[in-house]
Amino acid sequence: MTALEPRGTDAADTAPDLATVVEEGVLSRPYRALSIGIVSVVLLIAFEATAVGTAMPVAARELDGVSLYAFAFSGYFTTSLFGMVLAGQWSDRRGPLGALTGGIGAFAAGLMLSGTAGAMWLFILGRAVQGLGGGLVIVALYVVVGRAYPERLRPAIMAAFAAGWIVPSIVGPLASGAVTEHLGWRWVFVGIPVLVVFPLALALPQIRRRASGPMDGSDGSTAFDRRRIRLALAVSLGAGLLQYAAQDLRWLSLVPGVAGAALLVPAVLGLLPRGTYRAARGLPSVVLLRGVAAGSFIAAESFVPLMLVTQRGLSPTLAGFSLAAGGVTWALGSWVQSRPRVEPYRQRLMTLGMVLVAASIAAAPSVLIAAVPVWTLAVVWGLGCFGMGLVIASTSVLLLQLSAPAQAGTNSASLQISDALSNVVLLATGGAAFAALGGGTVSHTATEATGSHPAAFAAVFLPMAAVALAGAWVTTRLRERPTTPRA
Repeated sequence: MTALEPRGTDAADTAPDLATVVEEGVLSRPYRALSIGIVSVVLLIAFEATAVGTAMPVAARELDGVSLYAFAFSGYFTTSLFGMVLAGQWSDRRGPLGALTGGIGAFAAGLMLSGTAGAMWLFILGRAVQGLGGGLVIVALYVVVGRAYPERLRPAIMAAFAAGWIVPSIVGPLASGAVTEHLGWRWVFVGIPVLVVFPLALALPQIRRRASGPMDGSDGSTAFDRRRIRLALAVSLGAGLLQYAAQDLRWLSLVPGVAGAALLVPAVLGLLPRGTYRAARGLPSVVLLRGVAAGSFIAAESFVPLMLVTQRGLSPTLAGFSLAAGGVTWALGSWVQSRPRVEPYRQRLMTLGMVLVAASIAAAPSVLIAAVPVWTLAVVWGLGCFGMGLVIASTSVLLLQLSAPAQAGTNSASLQISDALSNVVLLATGGAAFAALGGGTVSHTATEATGSHPAAFAAVFLPMAAVALAGAWVTTRLRERPTTPRA
């Protein structure tokens, strides 16, 4: 029985498949249904993520809940953090099948609840249920990849996950806008759950056969680690309090802000691998790099459309399209890292990727100079997205390489927590710097930002470029030093 073989699987049953896939890929007959199924799940999640943002303002206005608009986003985030940790525990002890099906069920239920809500508080509750499902699904998918695919095929399936975001990132906002305008915003929410049936029908039988049950090397216990569950609750509650404080800028908000930080910091240190904060070699640096890369890039990208609208006079549609090419180059970077011949150079590619990310973020404010053509930002950002494709997919591959099979779920949850929390922390930091230097009032509609000073944008992009450059150093610590035996 191999290390990646679930308990209860007869080695004789898998021998023909192992012999067949030596020269085959993720779309070969043994893996075709599973690959199409799980990539379709990613495709639907990506479409929801890009489409819901377009329909959200209309929903908030119709439900008379514009004042609670931000909580529709923060509600999703806080519950997804708990879902990530729960999925890691669930997958390591009982296999990813239950976490995946439960997550998809919660995701669909949340969409239906939001789509049929008659009041804003019900809409926010639906988003919270949806976030719980999203956190369960993303970690369970990582565990499925670790269990069902041999190591040489994992870079390719991670590249396929990245490619699943291309079409939604381009078509999602346009399709959502058309549906919202002609049929109503509710159809954007209630229409997606129906589409989940097809990928589930394809993937679930294969997951049950290839990745169900606890792994060899586990302690045999099916009980959840109560300490990690408590830490997950503390992370979710702390993040929620911090976001509430950030959205209610009064002196009184310092109380929930301090309470949130007091809950969040020790809980995060308990959930991430030991040594993450000091970039210890191996797994801790992989988890840290994921947060550094995702947080710096997403925080900077959030201000790109606003900069183009307020400083260069572009329409919101054109400003959004300036980032469309990035989806293609991101997928291209993921494809490059999936090539077998580049495996010996993975760390160097990741260093190159972080340098490209840092350079693109640092070069973005150049469009504040009137003589610089606006189209240069699309080119620069495309290069940054190519670097992100190299780095993000590679962190997922390295995480599974460095994780014992029985710890794949827990470590995947740590990777996702690092990603999500860094987004919030660095976005909040960038937003504070932006406001402090005359950024004006930033709302979810770019055209409502007024009085933005060019220096405010530089105060966002340049520090994020420095964070990304620090990530290039972290890439040198992804592998543990080889130990030489003593004489």
